[in-house]
Amino acid sequence: MSFLEYRIQTVPTGLRKALYLNWPLVLLLTSVCAVGWLMLYSVAGGDITVWAEPQMKRFVAGLSIMLVMAFIPIWFWRNISGVIYLGAVGLLVAVDVMGHVGMGAQRWLNLGFIMLQPSEVMKIALVMMLAAYYDWLPPNKVSHPLWVAVPLVLILLPVFLVMVQPDLGTAILLMGGGAVVMFCAGVSLWYFAVVLGAGVGLVTVVLASRGKSWQLLRDYQFKRIDTFLDPSTDPLGAGYHITQAKIALGSGGWTGRGFMQGTQSRLNFLPEKHTDFIFTVIAEELGFIGACSLLILYVLIIAFCIASAVQMKDRFAALVTLGIAASFFFLFAVNMLMVMGLAPVVGVPLPLVSYGGSAMMVLLTAFGIVQSAHVHRARDR
Repeated sequence: MSFLEYRIQTVPTGLRKALYLNWPLVLLLTSVCAVGWLMLYSVAGGDITVWAEPQMKRFVAGLSIMLVMAFIPIWFWRNISGVIYLGAVGLLVAVDVMGHVGMGAQRWLNLGFIMLQPSEVMKIALVMMLAAYYDWLPPNKVSHPLWVAVPLVLILLPVFLVMVQPDLGTAILLMGGGAVVMFCAGVSLWYFAVVLGAGVGLVTVVLASRGKSWQLLRDYQFKRIDTFLDPSTDPLGAGYHITQAKIALGSGGWTGRGFMQGTQSRLNFLPEKHTDFIFTVIAEELGFIGACSLLILYVLIIAFCIASAVQMKDRFAALVTLGIAASFFFLFAVNMLMVMGLAPVVGVPLPLVSYGGSAMMVLLTAFGIVQSAHVHRARDR
């Protein structure tokens, strides 16, 4: 034990845990959120009260929750993972029964003080449940077909409930996050090869179902695929969003038009400029350099999570950290690919930057679990 570690051990427990916090991660998360506040201020025409101020208040609340959660031992989160997962499933069922309808989808529960999107909660609950499952399962059983079937059911149940809403984007993110936890737990690569082959077959069946009585996707979802392949087929209709997004991305150049000087957003050509398409506002006003700077912040967040996970001796702590990092990666990767026209538009917000209450609160809560795993990771004495 070094002299510094010895001195840390002599301070009170609460202060010692505060010193053990992953402070670079806190700083990175705050920096990303600050980018969001600036962009929300910009797209509101210089009015902080419309979107930026509410987002700041949510960040303060979310950061407080994250720091409180960091002081709670990681075994507590492992022990209640099943309860959280079942609660998230219950919320998804409640959405299908009495959920609030918005923009053609039934995805929210009106709790009065917040419009909760249970699918956001499920992204984290699923990772926690799978991490707890593999923490309990002996390593020699990880690739046994019977024990592989259990996590598949745990993943497919919420995926089905989310697809019913309908929310294809979140369903894909749930499958991606679940797959990463299974991979990190040591499940044989042959299973992933089989799933990949089945996925190709499923895509073929889905495309073949178009126009049939057993059509598997909604018409608007097929329209998104058509638009992705060729936005020019309907530039004023289904292709309008992605066409305007590409114009904004290209017009920013290297350094951008300048803060609050974006024509696409200021003149309202850009759709959903404060939510799903806010990355195009960043690219137009701050340019390639500004967009890449945000991407670097995201990558550093992932890097710090991975660096923390590899130091952990607790299997649940490591898996839940990697799973949350993977879910976070899929969020910003899908959003960026979507607005650049490299993936179909599936309605995935830019994490911690796009306007939204439940998304930010759930993400900061998830990083509270990451902080708990980091603070309470096993240490050599």
